[in-house]
Amino acid sequence: MKHIVAICIILFLAGCFPTNIKLISDGTEPLHEFTVEGKGKDKILIVSVQGVINDQPEKGMLRTRQGLVSEVLAQLKKAESDEDIKAVVLKVDSPGGTVTASDILYNEIKRFKERKGIPVVVSIMNMGTSGAYYLSLPADRIMAHPTSILGSVGVIYMRPKVYGLMDKIGIGMEVNTSGSAKDMGSPFKASTDEEQRYFQAIIDPLAARFYHLVNINRKPNAEAFAKIKTAAVFLPDEALKLGLIDGIAYLPETISATEKLAGIEGKARVVTYRRDQFYDDTLYNNASAELFQGEPLRVNLPGFMDFQTGFYYLCPMLSEHHR
Repeated sequence: MKHIVAICIILFLAGCFPTNIKLISDGTEPLHEFTVEGKGKDKILIVSVQGVINDQPEKGMLRTRQGLVSEVLAQLKKAESDEDIKAVVLKVDSPGGTVTASDILYNEIKRFKERKGIPVVVSIMNMGTSGAYYLSLPADRIMAHPTSILGSVGVIYMRPKVYGLMDKIGIGMEVNTSGSAKDMGSPFKASTDEEQRYFQAIIDPLAARFYHLVNINRKPNAEAFAKIKTAAVFLPDEALKLGLIDGIAYLPETISATEKLAGIEGKARVVTYRRDQFYDDTLYNNASAELFQGEPLRVNLPGFMDFQTGFYYLCPMLSEHHR
């Protein structure tokens, strides 16, 4: 082995080693189809939606990979051109994410359904809260694993505040602005009552949009809707009673139900798109291009969750699971 490494180094230094070989996947490789199980002509595609939802690329020490939104849309685009794909199962495991990224996925999944004309089924794994539930709403069926956590239908605006710490260590921040609202939400000062009302005036319409989509897609009764709008999280039994989901099932059972929904006779071939090959693949493998977590840019404050200031369809108490 040492001799092989030494030869490769010599060839590389001599300019004889191919420079287009990638030793580490960076997510720019094309998606390839891999069969997870089955041998039929008709196919069901599994697409993983895992991690905090945002549309920003993930930057690492050695590479920058495209974000979660881009990766999901790339898979849907590839599926659209394959006539043998008769249904898509979105395997969702996320606490939610940014308002805009969640809304992009909602709209693109809805448009995919309209263009492709095939069923889309959501299978919620550990969690499908806030923005993750938001993007699930266009699905023909929303199924939950027996131990899933769902709900948190609402909006949160998070921003760090450091003025207390700065006062303790004797550091100040002077700010000049062109208008009285220019430094609203600044981490260097406490929010005024006027600022709080201003932010609430932004949150309320964003929440109303979420409520509207839940109403038109799930049609809960008035009592259930009132409970949903508290932004509480629910276990599957309660979520089923409230009309947030259509059933409780393990993933293989959801695949079987999807086959029937798509009108597939016999067993379908279950496939997935990946940029790398995995041997001994299973239904529960979430990797596509080394699985994009889609985490927001972090602000590291001791004792606090890392986050980027912004408006989120997010359940904060669950987001630590996906750090």
